[in-house]
Parts: sequence; structure tokens; C-alpha cells
Amino acid sequence: MLQLRNVTKKFGSHIAVNNLNLDIPEQELFGFLGGNGAGKTTTFRMILGLLDKTAGTITWEGEPVSYAKSHLIGYLPEERGLYPKLKVEEQLVYFGKLRQMTVQQAKAEIARWLDRFQISHYVHKKVEELSKGNQQKIQFICAVLHKPRLLILDEPFSGLDPINVEMLKEAVLDLKNAGTSIVFSSHQMEHVEELCENVCILRDGNAVVQGNLADIKRSYRKRNVIVRATGDLSFLKQVDGVIRYKQLAQGCEVQIVEETVAQQIYRALVDYPVTSFEIEEPRLNDIFIEKVGESYE
Repeated sequence: MLQLRNVTKKFGSHIAVNNLNLDIPEQELFGFLGGNGAGKTTTFRMILGLLDKTAGTITWEGEPVSYAKSHLIGYLPEERGLYPKLKVEEQLVYFGKLRQMTVQQAKAEIARWLDRFQISHYVHKKVEELSKGNQQKIQFICAVLHKPRLLILDEPFSGLDPINVEMLKEAVLDLKNAGTSIVFSSHQMEHVEELCENVCILRDGNAVVQGNLADIKRSYRKRNVIVRATGDLSFLKQVDGVIRYKQLAQGCEVQIVEETVAQQIYRALVDYPVTSFEIEEPRLNDIFIEKVGESYE
């Protein structure tokens, strides 16, 4: 288990991370969320030892994370960390050797990953000749080439189209099922909902939501009601208990303070040709907006 106890990081008078406590289980996908400047990347860098903590302790498997463990850890930074003039294979071999792989071991893994990501034909291309999406794939391979036991992914789906997002998600799930513990951040809430059992949401360096995602949703009383119908439904804004109204192409979506309000909405629609009426569980995006005060689409 990766554990953070009372971890604080200050830059002068600014507190970037404030008294953070986390238990990140082994062999699990853990979602680490927050707005820009919330302290996510700073926390990642402290876990990796790239930044010194101001206070607190960070342990993995009961011991401090040190350079001696670096060959067991993979890191995909949000910013590009590739050498643009190097060819793909040269670059990946170099990173593999830094993680105690032989050239032969590295080349075998490189071939497997390039084939999986359908970019084998780029093996002798310079990184600067690749699209942003394919550069992101290469950077991901750099992070996982040595089969890490702990993997930290900072915005791994950045720059990828929907097809490649699914390709990368499958790879991440396969790594998790093979025993890798994975912590990742994303501004795309749907990816976190799909992949993670446990999450932590930071705001200004403080954990404002933390725990099992299913339990968090159950404790959040607000619900979304989606109505498919013709006609102007804006009168639903006036129903007691409706706190947000959103017009859709055919119908509307409203957020309600609790599920019982849905009955009042249903009765108010008695004279309208309703084709569907659905009560949704709260979305992670709704919880994020309420706790952080920022929306990320």
C-alpha cells in the first residue's frame, strides 16, 4: 500500500498541499482529482521524491520511496518529457536501460507495445515527426516498458482521440489486472468513474472528498432527472426542489435536491407527451463541481 500521512508542501508562504492523508491500495486504480493548481502534480512529485516534503511521511510497502526503488515505479508526467530529435526505438531503449533493462529486453517490450498501439511503423521515426496523440503513446510506453509495480499517470488521456483513449484505457486495465498499482489524475470525470474504485478530490491542497466512489455517490443526495418530451419544459425550474435546469435537444435535464422530488416532476408532466423519464445516480462531475467550484467537460 502507498500511504501518505500528514503530508504538507509549502513554497514560501504558499501551501500547495496541506496535511494530506491517503491510503492507496495495492493492485487498484486510484483516481486523484482537482482543479488546476489544486496540488495533484505536486503530490505526485513528492511521492516520487522529485520534490521534498515540508512535513509528513510517504511510504510504499512500509518503506520510504527512494532511488533504489525507481526501477519498480513508472511515471507519466502531464508535460511532454521526450527528446524530439531521437528516434522512437532509441528513446525507448534509453529509458528502458535507465530502469535496469537490457537492450534485448527493452527491444522485445518495445515491439510488443508498438504493435499493440498500432504504431510499429514509427519505430525509426523521430519523435518530433509524430502527432501529439502518438507522442503521448510513446510517453506512456516509456512509463510502463519496465513493467512497474507502481504506476503514476498524470493526465494520461491528454491529446488522444476517442479511439486511442479506449486503446489506452484497455492497456491501463490490463496493467492493473496484472498486479500494477495505478494512481492517475484526469479532468475527464467519465474516465475516472469507469476505471476507479476509490478517489480523492483536492481543492487548494486540501482533500475535500475522499473514499470509495460508490459510497461517495450514495452519500450525495442530489440526483439528475432526464426527461425526453416535446414542448417547452422550462416550467420545471419552478418545481420545489429543482436546483438546476438544462435544456436538451428533446426534453431537459434537471438536478434535484433528493430523489423524492422526482415524483413532483413526474406529476407536473401529466399533460406532456413524455417518451422517457429517467432518474440517474449523481455523477462524479456533479460532485466535483460542487466541491471544487469548477467545471471540466
